[in-house]
Amino acid sequence: MKNKRKRKASNIVFDVVLYVILILIAIITIVPFLQVITISLSPQSVVSEYGLHIFPKKIDFSGYHKVFQYKQIWRSYFNTIFRTVLGLSISLFLYIIGAYPLSKKHLPHRKFWTIFIVFTMYFSGGLIPSYLLINNWLKLSNTIWALVLPGAMSAYTVIIVRNFFEAVPNSLEESAKIDGANDITILFRIFVPLSKPCIATISLWSIVYHWNSWFDCMLYINDEVKYVLQMTLRKILIDGQIMDLNIATEQVVNTDTMKMATLVVSVIPIIMIYPFIQKYFTKGIMIGSVKG
Repeated sequence: MKNKRKRKASNIVFDVVLYVILILIAIITIVPFLQVITISLSPQSVVSEYGLHIFPKKIDFSGYHKVFQYKQIWRSYFNTIFRTVLGLSISLFLYIIGAYPLSKKHLPHRKFWTIFIVFTMYFSGGLIPSYLLINNWLKLSNTIWALVLPGAMSAYTVIIVRNFFEAVPNSLEESAKIDGANDITILFRIFVPLSKPCIATISLWSIVYHWNSWFDCMLYINDEVKYVLQMTLRKILIDGQIMDLNIATEQVVNTDTMKMATLVVSVIPIIMIYPFIQKYFTKGIMIGSVKG
C-alpha cells in the first residue's frame, strides 16, 4: 500500500511539473503574438504607453487601412502566393517520383544512391558557388525560378517519403500488377493516396519554407515589383518604407502600428492553412487502404 501511495504521489508531482512547464511554454508563445495583434489594433495614444499590451484598450483599424493602401503589399502577396503554389507543386512531384524508386529493394545500386543523397545533407557548395551557379551560369536572376528551383528538394524529406513508401505492404502492389497496372498507375493510385499524412506534412514544410523565405529574394531579385511578401515586410520593419504613407495622407498612424499590422497580415494565411493540414498528421498510413 505504501509503495502504491508513493507511486501515486510521484505521478501527481510529475503531472503538476509537466503542466507547469507546458503552461509556461504556452505563455511564452502566446504573449508576443498577443502583443503584436494588440499593437496593430491600437491607436497611437495606447501604443506610446509603457509596458506590455496584451489586450487592446481601444480598437483602431487605421494601421490596417494604411497597410492595405500600400500597393507593394498586394504585389508581394501575389508573388508569394504564386511562389508558394509553384514551389509546392514542383517539390511534391520531385519528392514522389524520387522516393518511389528508392523504396524498391530491386533498384540497381540502391544503397549507393541513398548514400549519395544523404551525403548532400552534410556537405554543400556554400553560398558563393550557389550564387554563381544561379546568377552567372544558369542566368536565373530576377526570375521566379531562382526562388523555387534551388530549394525544390531536400535530402532529408526524400528519405522520409522513401521510408513512408517502404511501409506500404507489398501485397497491394502485387495485386495491382496482377490486374495489369504499371508502376506509374501503382504510384499515383496506390502509394500517393495512402501517403496523405506524409504528403500533408511535407506540404506544410514546403509552404512554410516558401512563405517565410526572403534571403534568396534579396540575393536574386532586383526588381521591387517582383519582391515576395517577406522581403517587403523586411523593408518595412528595417527601412521604415511604409512611413511614406503618413506623408502622402492626412491621417497620421503610429509606425509601430503599421509594422505590426503588416506582420499580422503576412502571418494570417499560414495560421488559416495549418488546421486543415493538421488532421492528416495523426492518421495512420493504412487507414482505408483495404476495404471489402
